[in-house]
Amino acid sequence: MEEKQGEVVLFGSWASPFCTRVELALKLKGIPYEYVEEDLTNKSELFLSYNPVHKKVPVLVHNGKAIAESLVILEYIEETWKNSPKLLPEDPYQRAKFRFWANFYDQKILPSFYIVFGSKGKERETAIEDLSQVLRVFEEGIEKDFPGQSPFFNGESLGFLGVVVGSHACNYQAVHEVIGVVIVPEKNPEFISWVHAMKNCTLMEETLPPHDKLVARLSAMFKSTQI
Repeated sequence: MEEKQGEVVLFGSWASPFCTRVELALKLKGIPYEYVEEDLTNKSELFLSYNPVHKKVPVLVHNGKAIAESLVILEYIEETWKNSPKLLPEDPYQRAKFRFWANFYDQKILPSFYIVFGSKGKERETAIEDLSQVLRVFEEGIEKDFPGQSPFFNGESLGFLGVVVGSHACNYQAVHEVIGVVIVPEKNPEFISWVHAMKNCTLMEETLPPHDKLVARLSAMFKSTQI
């Protein structure tokens, strides 16, 4: 593949929620970009030259300079394109709280979710309960740090947490279709309510991977973990 000369190029994979994050942010900011679907089983030399350390998507290339890791890319977009809508608030303390819960989602909730996906039988039951408890910590923390407001939106638009959490959590129904109920509404009603609100956002609906296509991909992944 020839080197891309466009101002903004996103190397991604259609099923990756981390890539969905970046697409959501670019669309929110109204930033024109070229999307390059990367074959993760046969990564291109160009892609590897842009991310030689982790060798993972997403990678954003802006004027020939590569930025890797989805949360880093989101902050880069916010700092480079200062137009509205804003992903993060202006107040440094408020920004810190948003970053804290975004990191909590990636460092605590996502690993708990992947443990559920890769387990079975009694181990899965335990893993689902563990996930529910971590989600409860998230629910309580969000309600404490952002009382009477939704930190997932900035007015009518998705905000930083909405992009981070929604890009993954809004696909939960596809997961349920493949392996059964993972997020129990009765145990984590606030989280499910927040997810539904994010999923009803037009931009989220337009950017998430197609449901049936994702179910097929997840089914293949799940079968490979059960061998």
